Amino acid sequence: MRAIVCRTIFLASLVAAPFALHAADKPRVRVDTNRGSFVIELEPERAPLTVELFLQYVNEGFYNGTIFHRVIQGFLAQGGGFTPDLEPKPAEKTVPNESGNGLSNLRGTVGMARSNEPHSATGQFYINLNDNLDLNPRPTRWGYAVFGKVVEGMEVVDEIGHVPTGAGGPFTRDLPVETIVIERIALVSE
Repeated sequence: MRAIVCRTIFLASLVAAPFALHAADKPRVRVDTNRGSFVIELEPERAPLTVELFLQYVNEGFYNGTIFHRVIQGFLAQGGGFTPDLEPKPAEKTVPNESGNGLSNLRGTVGMARSNEPHSATGQFYINLNDNLDLNPRPTRWGYAVFGKVVEGMEVVDEIGHVPTGAGGPFTRDLPVETIVIERIALVSE
């Protein structure tokens, strides 16, 4: 009987091992804001180029001191591209659009913002405050590439998603009335 139990545990560990390795391969970053912190788990297998660029910016400190400049209640919160004085933070690189990677724009997922040009994403990212399936690709058009999801602190993101917004600087609407600063984004060490 003991041999059967040991074999069962051994076989179960072999089956579970790939899943444990897969989870360990997903880097996490901690986003510290003046409203609280949250953690994003990245998807390098599904969006390798986007994750690589995002982590490069994280490691360079690019996002430190930027703001959430676009918040639409029930839709998304977008940040990483402007300073608190509403000056654009120039990002030098673009990343090819990796939408259609099997990840959907569901509540809590993180995607790369872009203009109408499908391959124009630079550094700005957004967090879905709701399921936004209209941002997914369709056979006739590109979508917006999801590259991660909030795994801790979604209540902080929800708080950000409910702040009053208005016009300011170059924005005619959706700018938080009280500045929401991304103080720091850093890789979480396991």
